[in-house]
Amino acid sequence: MPATHSESAHEQWIRDAVAGRWPAARAASVRILKGDASNRRFWRVLVAAAEQDTGASSRTAPESAIAIDLGPDDFPLYVRALDLVSERQTEPPFLNVQRFLKSIGVAVPEIYVSDTKARMLLVEDVGEMSLFEAALGASEPAALYRSAIDELLLIQVKGTRRLDSRCIAGSIVYSENLFRWEMNEILDAGGLGVGRDIDTVALSAELDELAARLGGIERVLSHRDYHGNNLFLQDGRIRVIDFQDALLAPAAQDLAVLLTTRDTDRVIDPRAERRLLDYYLAGLARRGVARPDAARFIDSYYLCVLQHAIKVIGRFNTFERQGKSGYAAFIPHAAAQARRALAALSPSGFFPKLHAAFAAN
Repeated sequence: MPATHSESAHEQWIRDAVAGRWPAARAASVRILKGDASNRRFWRVLVAAAEQDTGASSRTAPESAIAIDLGPDDFPLYVRALDLVSERQTEPPFLNVQRFLKSIGVAVPEIYVSDTKARMLLVEDVGEMSLFEAALGASEPAALYRSAIDELLLIQVKGTRRLDSRCIAGSIVYSENLFRWEMNEILDAGGLGVGRDIDTVALSAELDELAARLGGIERVLSHRDYHGNNLFLQDGRIRVIDFQDALLAPAAQDLAVLLTTRDTDRVIDPRAERRLLDYYLAGLARRGVARPDAARFIDSYYLCVLQHAIKVIGRFNTFERQGKSGYAAFIPHAAAQARRALAALSPSGFFPKLHAAFAAN
């Protein structure tokens, strides 16, 4: 079933999938969920006993599930633009990466039904309480983020050790070219999005240098989009979603995303950030990984924070131009993170053009 099929066709697939997976159950309701920037679509499905079966057999089905339309493409645009995958894949990355992460104990959703021809999945519902929303109401948000770091360490340490050619993530690298490609949008957007145009020629060389420095950092298995809206709290554990774009990246990249994405500064201030980075480094040692030089690691972290901020400013400007509203509100937060990273990297004026551009906004 192509992604262009009608909503009723999607709903029929969902109802058939529930009935096929749990013969004593039915889809009592199907509600489309608000998506983010993804081309995928999602529905929450409430599951009830079939009318003719209200006994114990119907209770083997969950109370709810999530249906996913994978959309027309297996990989994001950058994979195609930079030709990062050379061989034809036999299954969607979602299935491939989910299987691997589950095998190492990461709390990813179970897959109930997989229909690769229809490009539809029915998966476990991990609830509605995101890490970020939970942190907004918590007396100690950092405690929740420590739990997220524990799960991240499982991905990075055990995942890197176990990674082999069967997992697609091991063949895609967050390379210098990819870091640089992601930052093109801020130049294409024509400005930082906070009131001042960019001299694209002057900044281009500094973006090249930033990408080159990131390209030289050792890599581990990375979720790539490990932030508080892709992590959920369920029964006291962090549940991990949106993992299909996993790849090899600098270890600090996931931390930069976790601790600085969008308006995370509402719950994680610089003092909490530094304690969480120390917690991460101590966690490496607890898991038998040689602790990296702290100063060099912190530098790599702020390089990732800076690149991520530049990337999302360009991305959010693009979304707004495309009519996807709501993203402009996050641009000042990203600009503030860029200024912090620049100050941490070199008070003496490293990346002077970037310093000047962000200082004026």
